[in-house]
Amino acid sequence: MRPILATTVAIFLATPLAAQNMMTVTVSEPFEDMEFALESAILDKGLTIDFVSHTGAMLERTREDVGSDVVLFEGATLYNFCSATVSRQVMEANIANIAYCPYAVFVYSLPGNPNESVLGHLIYPGDSMAPANALLDEIVENATQF
Repeated sequence: MRPILATTVAIFLATPLAAQNMMTVTVSEPFEDMEFALESAILDKGLTIDFVSHTGAMLERTREDVGSDVVLFEGATLYNFCSATVSRQVMEANIANIAYCPYAVFVYSLPGNPNESVLGHLIYPGDSMAPANALLDEIVENATQF
């Protein structure tokens, strides 16, 4: 019983912290435009997108299969990529930072509000990950410059 209680308490305490470890920017632009802008911001840095996760489409496609009637997103996409320069820098500082590669940025729009989009990324912990956080901040900022 104690391991279950300890796990439950750990999850309960970690949940608010997880939400605080994210950077988001909300803009008054349609999802499709911001999806294109975010992808372009990554490519403009000379980075290669390793994987595009169409999370919103997957959740909508499987909504009824899992017994839900809740539409979560108007659209939601995550982009995974890596920077050889930044990855080398953060892993030379702390080899365990391999756990954070590839990096990811996301964009989503909520139902009923298709002309407002949220872009963001996780904020990675520790001083050694500062270069990765700066890169992700720059990509999101570049995507929101009009």
